[in-house]
Amino acid sequence: MGEIAYLSLGSNLGDREANLRAAIVQLEPSGKVKAVSAFYETEPVDVVDQSWFLNCVVAIETKLAAGDLLKVLLGIEQLMGRQRLREQGPRKIDMDILLFGDRVIDEPGLKIPHPGMHRRRFVLEPLVEIAPEARHPVLNRTARELLANLSPGQIVRRLGSPASVATNR
Repeated sequence: MGEIAYLSLGSNLGDREANLRAAIVQLEPSGKVKAVSAFYETEPVDVVDQSWFLNCVVAIETKLAAGDLLKVLLGIEQLMGRQRLREQGPRKIDMDILLFGDRVIDEPGLKIPHPGMHRRRFVLEPLVEIAPEARHPVLNRTARELLANLSPGQIVRRLGSPASVATNR
């Protein structure tokens, strides 16, 4: 049995939905995809002069170490053509590790839990959909509690039912 990791995926270039679906399928060799939230259309945060995003959260059970999982995510981003031309700028695919079991990791290039997750509605709404009791190991609050305490703002629109993707269940 592996560790449950929660990943945030986002896209705001090209066919955003196809980008998210392709990234999810490419995760499968790294572990068992346990859950995928619905897709959410979200306004950009921080760098606002760009197209809106499509976001989701994925739960994956993996035997990989957190650093190895991060390498897989960066590899998927590269294979899918992500170009880092501007920090937090437009991207075909963006994949972040939100939580990795109950671990706290603070290494160069890898911070778990994700340092901004508790302030981002586009992360918390899909996370609450699939894992409302997932606990932030530093703040000691569930995803549901973090979302309830979030300040108003950040437009996030749920699109339909949970994303159906082929998984290795």
